[in-house]
Amino acid sequence: MRILVVGGGGREHAVVWKLAQNPSVEKIYCAPGNGGISSLAQCISIKATDIEGIKAFSKENNIDLVVVTPDDPLAAGMVDELEKEGIRAFGPKKDAAIIEWSKSFAKDLMKKYNIPTARYEVFDNSKDAIGYLSHQKFPIVVKADGLALGKGVIIAQNFEEAREAVYSIMDEKTFGEAGNRIVIEEFLVGQEVSILAFTDGKTIVPMVSSQDHKRALDGDRGLNTGGMGTFSPSRIYTSEIAQYCMENIFRPTVNAMNMENRKFKGVLYFGLILTDDGPKVLEYNARFGDPETQVVLPRLKSDLLEIFNAVIDERLDEVKVEWDDRAAVCVIMASGGYPQKYQTGYEIEGINEAEKEQDIIVFHAGTRFENGRYYTAGGRVLGVTAMDDTLDGAIKKAYEGVGKINFKDAHYRRDIGIK
Repeated sequence: MRILVVGGGGREHAVVWKLAQNPSVEKIYCAPGNGGISSLAQCISIKATDIEGIKAFSKENNIDLVVVTPDDPLAAGMVDELEKEGIRAFGPKKDAAIIEWSKSFAKDLMKKYNIPTARYEVFDNSKDAIGYLSHQKFPIVVKADGLALGKGVIIAQNFEEAREAVYSIMDEKTFGEAGNRIVIEEFLVGQEVSILAFTDGKTIVPMVSSQDHKRALDGDRGLNTGGMGTFSPSRIYTSEIAQYCMENIFRPTVNAMNMENRKFKGVLYFGLILTDDGPKVLEYNARFGDPETQVVLPRLKSDLLEIFNAVIDERLDEVKVEWDDRAAVCVIMASGGYPQKYQTGYEIEGINEAEKEQDIIVFHAGTRFENGRYYTAGGRVLGVTAMDDTLDGAIKKAYEGVGKINFKDAHYRRDIGIK
């Protein structure tokens, strides 16, 4: 079987790594891929958003399956276009991926179908938004409606910060067209948990729980990032909470999308917050989360390709999805200055030494491979993932792995997994 994985980050490295374990896989390509992915797949210089390029390559190279993992090509309808050409593809179609690329759609869906979430209002201009803010309690959350690389959410502590957030998003276009519309919602208090789920539009199979660390600095301080590390399982996501979420959030969401004639087939990500009033939805994603994937897929005992095919063919109920009981922790090593300005092109040393340790995998997020050496090529550079019988053991092992790797201005948090 010949597979093309679309994307080039740590999430895609984890997906390629898992797919490569299936003996029926003859060849994996990745567009555009990265330095680490190049050891498992042939990287091709096609942008993840280049729908025509992906279609042409798939035809020319007799690709049996295209796995579309990033948000942008899903929002642009890559799966729809591939299927029109008779090319088998994994991921939701554009009309279903809207659950991520339009926050206002997602909020309206939850309101219509009584799925627990924060109270909110949607605005198309800054004047009305600021007028609304003048009567609200703080802190409050201001969100760009569209896709903003996971950074379009601002928690404002007071009216001045909220007003500045509205101007920044809507008038100054900090997040581009994603900020043409905004969602303002109440600030919820509680711990956040990420639940990814496989669904074929009929059956939904939640994956093991995980928790992400979004802030750049220890103690959840600093700017929001795409994620500085993650761990699985969550210490607070009990079987009772899981049952509640299945009955009140997961299954109702899949059913709601069906009622709206937007059948969702792929990976549906639930960003939850566990409040005193019970679990509520903070956000949906229409794909694997990053870096949650780097701790969830190493715990998957079942074959990923088999699951992908079952989702596409709407027979997920026939597949037994099993999980490793061990815990997993991923520490992101980033370029100094991330998520703002940073330099790239520095040589990375010690990856092989780190991976010599049992149960340590180094997933590449922003690297390039040249003349037998790895170099930094992005903000988030590596995700050092470790597994152990206990969460504390996995934390210790992950940081031992981090300690063997070095590159100039490397930055990482020292408290991943300690929530």
